[in-house]
Amino acid sequence: MSPVLAGVLQFLALCVALALAYRPLGDYMARVYSSEKHLRVEKWIYKGIGANPDAEMRWTAYLRGVLAFSAVSVLFLYLLQRVQGSLPGSLGFTSIDPDQAFNTAASFVANTNWQSYYGEQAMGHVVQTGGLAVQNFVSAAVGIAVAVALVRGFARSHTGELGNFWSDLVRGTVRILIPISVVGALALVACGAIQNFSGIHSVGQFMGGSQQWNGGAVASQEVIKELGTNGGGYFNANSAHPFENPNGFSNLFEVFLILVIPFALTRTFGKMVGSVKQGYAILATMATIWVGFTALMMWTEFAHHGPAFDLAGGAMEGKETRFGIGGSAIFSVATTLTSTGAVNSFHSSNTGLGGGLNLLGMQLGEIAPGGTGSGLYGMLIMAIIAVFIAGLMVGRTPEYLGKKIGTREIKFAACYILITPALVLVFTSLSMALPTPPNSMLNPGAHGFSEILYAFTSGANNNGSAFAGLSADTNWFNTMIGLAMLLGRFLPMVFVLALAGSLAEQRPIPATAGTLRTNKPLFTGLLVGTLLIITGLTYFPALALGPLAEGLAS
Repeated sequence: MSPVLAGVLQFLALCVALALAYRPLGDYMARVYSSEKHLRVEKWIYKGIGANPDAEMRWTAYLRGVLAFSAVSVLFLYLLQRVQGSLPGSLGFTSIDPDQAFNTAASFVANTNWQSYYGEQAMGHVVQTGGLAVQNFVSAAVGIAVAVALVRGFARSHTGELGNFWSDLVRGTVRILIPISVVGALALVACGAIQNFSGIHSVGQFMGGSQQWNGGAVASQEVIKELGTNGGGYFNANSAHPFENPNGFSNLFEVFLILVIPFALTRTFGKMVGSVKQGYAILATMATIWVGFTALMMWTEFAHHGPAFDLAGGAMEGKETRFGIGGSAIFSVATTLTSTGAVNSFHSSNTGLGGGLNLLGMQLGEIAPGGTGSGLYGMLIMAIIAVFIAGLMVGRTPEYLGKKIGTREIKFAACYILITPALVLVFTSLSMALPTPPNSMLNPGAHGFSEILYAFTSGANNNGSAFAGLSADTNWFNTMIGLAMLLGRFLPMVFVLALAGSLAEQRPIPATAGTLRTNKPLFTGLLVGTLLIITGLTYFPALALGPLAEGLAS
């Protein structure tokens, strides 16, 4: 079987698996967030944290809950790393330096999971399982909760109430993420991923010395790392490591985990607003971009440019032979079109245009299908922008799902789409202008610039992947990327929740003959075009200096 055919068949199998899971999972999540009943374990949690799960919150109270919980999480994870040397199960590792501890705490709480350290050489069992793995669950649950709050803003009328953050947080963790993760971890263990608490041990002799590995609860962390679109690996090689991703089947299963909740949330959205066709329109937009990017990535990586490429069957540099070009291309697109950041290949070794596709996927806002929750609310913000543009073209007040999109709503949406590009471009320009940060670049010229652009694009968009040629474990990059991750995660949430509160206060507007039908293919095409145009106008100059220049020169 040719490598190209193998890649296409893997992609088709993935599409079938996602299609089978779409309806049952989407309907289940809609029931979870619409139910008025609480499980017994959930009641214990509410009692322990002193929360009233039945108290409705306006957007300001909901936001305070999000920020307070996340701030406490950052502080806890920071302190846990700083005292690691005194903890049992530390495997002899010392405490983490302050700048690295801040960067890692910000990274995992912001659902980014950027790592500028070697996981197997820095973090012991307690930090890995009690700190990082816990944040993999709750940071994902926070993202879903904010998305559900926005959906309620569309579904409700003449009220500013968006539900209860603590209830949404607990339900997302207990009823959705944990059950799927238990089943997924068992599947990964069956594939060969490790799951233990063993210490450091030597494995064989290499060039006169022994190679050392430590064990860990890898399978359980691996599954939530993908399911929650987190991305932080137990080992530095991430999902290219055989302990995390043993074979071709586990590779495809991990891609499935990355995509299943973000895609299924469009069904949840449709059910909660009372029109599954609206969910299908959003799904079609996400799927169009995802399929297009995957096809382009396969083309750029399979294209032959000389004898070495001919012999290898494509651009095999930096890729695992266990997965090949097809499996690596599918994985890299899935991880950069979502806020996952897990990698099973060396993104810096992609072709110039392939690396540019990874960058562009993140710069779209990671909304195809995006992160757990963040993909849905990001796409709904873009849908509001699209109906506003359509309204300008026909000269009528824009509406979406029966809600009028006025000046206030557009200001919130505009602020949302401007925050992340501003963070990326400002931090990148500072890093290139100052004398010291460019010394961290491994490569000169366009590729070196791409390393820094990729780092801040990944951080501000809460992705976490890297070109990996950048030596990011410095005071400058640990601090600046840490700030970019926190600001890129929580500033957009402010505008999402403010928009949700504004929409929930409105009365629904009956549809008329002049209302734009947002559940039709025409709107899907308009939304795709809006996404590409806005992203292109924002990032084209930076992309022209980096991956486009490199790709055209090769």
